Amino acid sequence: MKKRIFILAGIVSLIDQVVKLLVSNFLPKEGITIIKDFFYLSYVENDGAAFGMFSGNRWFLIIISILALYAIIKYFILDVKVTKVEFLAYGLLLGGIIGNLIDRVLYGYVIDFISFKIGTYYFPIFNIADSVMIIGTVLIVLHLINNAIKQRRQK
Repeated sequence: MKKRIFILAGIVSLIDQVVKLLVSNFLPKEGITIIKDFFYLSYVENDGAAFGMFSGNRWFLIIISILALYAIIKYFILDVKVTKVEFLAYGLLLGGIIGNLIDRVLYGYVIDFISFKIGTYYFPIFNIADSVMIIGTVLIVLHLINNAIKQRRQK
């Protein structure tokens, strides 16, 4: 199961990179409206992290990404038995980290393109790697909460 986590991570990061390549080569610079006043595709070069944090700190973000990959692999995957939920969660999380890390190393920024507007609020633009990292993290948190509830019931 553990080897399959790395296969899933590779597939996720490959999909992320292919879509980013398509976006950077074919998405018009002015973007595309998918659903008026709600969903857009807009090409953005993000040299920071989520919400523009750490903008301009490429090497710091590369080091943090590498440390996160190391920690997840060393402390959460290699040393424990992994459930199906954890397999999916860690595969998505690793794939997302790798996808954005590739961008940072190759380009010095991450390619973002998914944009939502709710009323007058524009949600920060993101990409597939960001999405799968959030999904993986939520799955891990829910799994941990579920395990804690089970342990409490057994006491």
